[in-house]
Amino acid sequence: MKNQEIIEKINGFLVEEFEVDADKITPEANLKETLGLDSLDYVDLVVVIESNFGFKVKGEDFVGIVNFQDFYNYILSKVGEKQEVK
Repeated sequence: MKNQEIIEKINGFLVEEFEVDADKITPEANLKETLGLDSLDYVDLVVVIESNFGFKVKGEDFVGIVNFQDFYNYILSKVGEKQEVK
């Protein structure tokens, strides 16, 4: 799967699961503010990531994630690690 396909998949499930306007999802937008995340929403986000991409997410993985580009980079790196293992 190519990076752009992964980003499109991410945006698709964010729009669907968190009912956010797709136009508000930009690389520099703040993830927490744009999605309106509270602590329970982070649990939902972890579940959605794990079910869509097949890797385990740890809470500390979110420490450095501020905007959507950070979020994309995190998932892209994890997907890349998973593909290297195969």
